[in-house]
Formats: sequence, structure tokens, C-alpha cells
Amino acid sequence: MSATDRQAAEERLREKLVPLEAFRSHLHGAEFVSGWITVDQAMIDTFADATIDHQFIHVDPERAKAETPYGGTIAHGFLTLSLLSTLAYDALPGIERTRMGINYGFDKVRFLTPVKAGARVRGRFRLIGLTERAVSVQTAWDAQVEIEGAPRPALSAHWITLAVLEPPTD
Repeated sequence: MSATDRQAAEERLREKLVPLEAFRSHLHGAEFVSGWITVDQAMIDTFADATIDHQFIHVDPERAKAETPYGGTIAHGFLTLSLLSTLAYDALPGIERTRMGINYGFDKVRFLTPVKAGARVRGRFRLIGLTERAVSVQTAWDAQVEIEGAPRPALSAHWITLAVLEPPTD
């Protein structure tokens, strides 16, 4: 990603920042839905290189077509899981005064449907927990990664994040 693209992405994030009081109103409220992302073979291959997981079902289209029920390669489950961050950046509001966001963990992750190479996925998020501390806000999200045209999501997760806040200036 170029410096210009990074700056544009950071500006889009800043535009979605809301005061903590407004953020609270999302608890048990409406879902947030991201745009679609294509999970192509190049993305799968790059992930395979990064994780040193070159199992043929991910990186060998001909063999995967011949030897699996998927008709070709599929994304690593952990690749699909890792897309939650970028899908969340696209869909979710942020909290003003956030200095840093941290993936705190998962209480539950289930891989329900394989993501075939070339498929488009998007995130669906619902805020189900909010814990405020002196300098942070812990959030719990019901998160799903949907596959375009598929009856079941690729994954379902209970995702916990932490927003570390700047101290108030008042």
C-alpha cells in the first residue's frame, strides 16, 4: 500500500470516529456491514508464504480441483479470520481519543464454510459487550464473515477488542 493510500485510509477512519457517548448507543443495536473483498489466489498464496502453510488445498489449483470436493483452492481459515480487521475498519465506527486499537482475543471462533479462491467476502458485526475503564474501552463483537451467494457464513466469532484512549483534556 502506498503512502497516499495509507493516508486516505487513515482519513476514512478519522471520519468515522464518534464520541464515547454516541458509541455506547450501538450496544445491542443494529449490525454494521462492510463492503466486499475478493479473496483471490494471489492473496491466498501470499498468506501461505507468510504462514509457511503451503498445503495443496490452498496453493495448487489443479490438484485441489482434482482431489478435493471444492472444485479448486480454498483460503486458509486463519486468512479468513485475519480479514476481520480490515472488514471492521471498513464497517465500524471508532471512538474519539483512541490512541491505539488492540485485538484482545476471541471467546469463540467457528469455521463454517470454506472460502473458495475468487470468492467475495464481507464482515457483519454487532456490538454485544462494552466495558469502560479509565483509559480504555473493551468491546465484544458478534462477528461473521459472509461469502457472497453462500447460505452459511465462512466463519462466526465472538471477538474482543480494546481501544486505548488518550486521557481527557478537560
